[in-house]
Amino acid sequence: MQKKEAVLRVLKGEEPGALSRELGVAAAVLSEWREMFVAGAEANLKRREPEPTDDEVLRLKAMVGELMLKNEMLAEKARLLEGNAQGMPLRK
Repeated sequence: MQKKEAVLRVLKGEEPGALSRELGVAAAVLSEWREMFVAGAEANLKRREPEPTDDEVLRLKAMVGELMLKNEMLAEKARLLEGNAQGMPLRK
């Protein structure tokens, strides 16, 4: 029997002690499975629904990341060119 099925039987009102004997699983283990199941369900219910703007936000975040990378590259090039203007060899 799967954990989920055992937990559902407990949640439907089956006696945990009898079920633990039937399955050969300690009652404490059944209780732990039930707590994990309920915690997962609660977390899933708290999750917010996707909004129409979510895709646009992701696209804009990616764009900001690209622009930051380009900015860093340009800053490095400017630093190298300034060094070259002062007589230092240009690195590639």
